[in-house]
Amino acid sequence: MSDLMKVSSNPHIRSKDSTSRIMLAVIIALLPTTIFGIYNFGIKALLIVAITVASTVLTEFIYEKLTKKKNTIGDLSAVVTGLLLALNLPVSVPWWIGIIGGVFAILVVKMLFGGLGQNFMNPALGARCFLLISFASIMTNFNCDAYTGATPLAAVKAGENVNVLDMVIGRTAGTIGETSMLCIVLGACLLIWLEIIDLRIPGTYIVSFVIFMVLFGGHGPDRYYISSQLAGGGLMLGAFFMATDYVTRPVTKKGQYIYGIFLGILTGIFRVCSASAEGVSYAIILGNLLVPLIERFTLPKAFGKGGERS
Repeated sequence: MSDLMKVSSNPHIRSKDSTSRIMLAVIIALLPTTIFGIYNFGIKALLIVAITVASTVLTEFIYEKLTKKKNTIGDLSAVVTGLLLALNLPVSVPWWIGIIGGVFAILVVKMLFGGLGQNFMNPALGARCFLLISFASIMTNFNCDAYTGATPLAAVKAGENVNVLDMVIGRTAGTIGETSMLCIVLGACLLIWLEIIDLRIPGTYIVSFVIFMVLFGGHGPDRYYISSQLAGGGLMLGAFFMATDYVTRPVTKKGQYIYGIFLGILTGIFRVCSASAEGVSYAIILGNLLVPLIERFTLPKAFGKGGERS
């Protein structure tokens, strides 16, 4: 009888998937864009990835040692956080930026709020926004041995012509992991095939963004302009790999659609109205903050409290 009365925290419905299995799938899905980023920007990109991932893993390990908590680095979530953060950094950043970002992501955004499952925003994006605010000139310098000048998205905003095919393949300036739309979509297809993610959030995000840019981008349904907006910046990486984060997205299907629409509109507002050509990171962070409100209005009521019998 005592077993039947056992009380535990959610989730109460469990699947065969484990956190480590899901995180491993995400790491594998990120390998194409990571490998291409190293190929595109050179050995320094590999160094930044290695330093950033090491900083996130070590921060989690040391924190749990000092607080005498169970070691959780085996769930690979710290590796995913470090990898995503590294892919959101320009290759021109000094090595210590990866360490500061990794420590902030794990210590401030994740562990101080209770660890995996308790953080209120995506740790990698939280750290990137922190770095953008704290080291703006460093984080917006995309000059390197391979490329000089503005990113394609900044060039589009300035009214210049860009090569969309190069943007799709990834032969452009940008952060380490955002340049190749092709590699990002390839990894996303793997996650969809493994049923790690679905198209509710990324699909709604991208479609609502396109509609906003057609209506308010100033170019109408110009295929060249829309294609460059889709292939440029962090839209694809954010839509498939960060907006879909299990912890910081809504749990209801209706809420996920609302969340995706909000992200698409907000990203469009940032790109059209702000001085910056980008806006994905801030859009997702603000979306994370609104998730509790979205769920408040989209969670179904229990039967007997105004809800309908299923």
